[in-house]
Amino acid sequence: MTETETGQLALDHVGIATDNLEALTGLYVDLLGCSTVHRETFDGMDVVFLAFENTYFELLEPLNSEGAIARYLDSHGPGLHHLALATPDIEAALETARNCGVELIDEAPREGAWGHEVAFMHPRSTGGILLEFVQH
Repeated sequence: MTETETGQLALDHVGIATDNLEALTGLYVDLLGCSTVHRETFDGMDVVFLAFENTYFELLEPLNSEGAIARYLDSHGPGLHHLALATPDIEAALETARNCGVELIDEAPREGAWGHEVAFMHPRSTGGILLEFVQH
């Protein structure tokens, strides 16, 4: 997904931290009628993307006790981790965030899951929600 016709960013995916990827994937496929469209091991995590008509769920399970998702599960338990917004120009999106006074976790884009460029904004600056820009 990319920027909408109105110029607004579009929801790309919802990141969900889990300690049992297989069980949650099976539940969501059966319960919600979505399908698995991508799976990879990335950055110390097992990652699955489930497709819906206009967005994805990204399920994230840590492979060890290190890393951001493992820390998140230790402190918060399973659940919503982040919201990702698609942008056709991640550099411009980061500049807009800076101009709005948003604290950036990633000052520059980096490679994320599925080979996309990503950058995260700190929840302290975004109403308590970890937001991610993603450029396909």
